[in-house]
Amino acid sequence: MERNYGKEIDALKEQMENFQNMVSLQLDELQAVMPKLIHNKPSSKKLERVHVMQEMHPDRRLSEQMEELCHETEKRGVSGLVTYLGVYNSGGRQSNWIRNTVPVGDLLSLIDKGVASKVLACIGNENRLAILLEILRGPKTVAALVEKGHFGSTGQVYHHMKPLLAADIIAEDKQQKGVYVVQPHRVQGIIMLLAGISDMVDETYTQGTWNSVEENER
Repeated sequence: MERNYGKEIDALKEQMENFQNMVSLQLDELQAVMPKLIHNKPSSKKLERVHVMQEMHPDRRLSEQMEELCHETEKRGVSGLVTYLGVYNSGGRQSNWIRNTVPVGDLLSLIDKGVASKVLACIGNENRLAILLEILRGPKTVAALVEKGHFGSTGQVYHHMKPLLAADIIAEDKQQKGVYVVQPHRVQGIIMLLAGISDMVDETYTQGTWNSVEENER
């Protein structure tokens, strides 16, 4: 029987294409896995000052980031570092934020400088917080704030809005006169402040060696 070389060559080409596709797929899978194995993998070296908290979260990526923060805190010789991110979408507006390895010392200095007390005094009022909450949920007119916040009059609303306006936390919408919005660059701070309050009343997500440190210092 005479061989059909053309058919054999076509079959070989098809086999080669299948093999190339298989190799390409395996390379793609390997490239996807490698960063998880080697990128920013926390060192197993025992630290002298900072105790490394391991497996704090079911998501391995977050647990590894916690370990990285511990190692970076040791490396920099600082009291601590904070990393956080978030997204907030409401009333047709959205704010996203990411901050990485923020020195805790810089945050604590806000108390020494009196900044923290001024900010808390500005918003630390039940009526101002009620106004802030409603505007966070979506742009509002003063009339809407009277209704939603159960205020007695527009004058009462304006009175409580003044500190928020002066601190540039809220402002009149440039596109809608008489409508007030939270300044986009303030949303992150408000949400993270509430996150801090949440952590103060719920210790579920905190681990540490605070008691043992205190005992060692005695």
